[in-house]
Amino acid sequence: MSDTIKPTPPEGRPARKPAAPPRDRAKSARRRAREFALQGLYQWQLNPGDAGAVDANIREDEDFARCDRGHYDALLHGCIDQAAELDAALIKFLDRPVDELSPIEHAVLWIGAYELKHCLDVPYKVAINEAVELAKSFGGTDGHKYVNGVLDHLAPGLRPQEVAAAGRTARR
Repeated sequence: MSDTIKPTPPEGRPARKPAAPPRDRAKSARRRAREFALQGLYQWQLNPGDAGAVDANIREDEDFARCDRGHYDALLHGCIDQAAELDAALIKFLDRPVDELSPIEHAVLWIGAYELKHCLDVPYKVAINEAVELAKSFGGTDGHKYVNGVLDHLAPGLRPQEVAAAGRTARR
């Protein structure tokens, strides 16, 4: 008989899975970049002015080294430089004026719209899902639903072939 006896789960119950690692470790460098860009855009909306100062402030965070710096730079500076253009694209799908959006939802929508328009290496569903996850983590109670709806309506105009191809495969 073996000295090591493995406990068996009670009849009909599956064995427990080992605990998942903490979510923070599971964050990709790109997700961290989006989170830092969101923080920067939030700061910039509340205190518009020198984007360089906002950028410098974000880069001081001890966890910044673990993000995709190139993606962060593209998101933060791209959204700031193209804020009016991104708002013009989003306004068609908003149910309220842009200035009535919460700063978090507004920044998340900018990030999602920027990724849909400029980050073609990111599949459109991933861009939308990442924006929804940001809204869940940092936004109001149902803000993620709003972000999802707006970006879902925006995507066909910015990525028509990709959205159409996804629709064709979904119907099969």
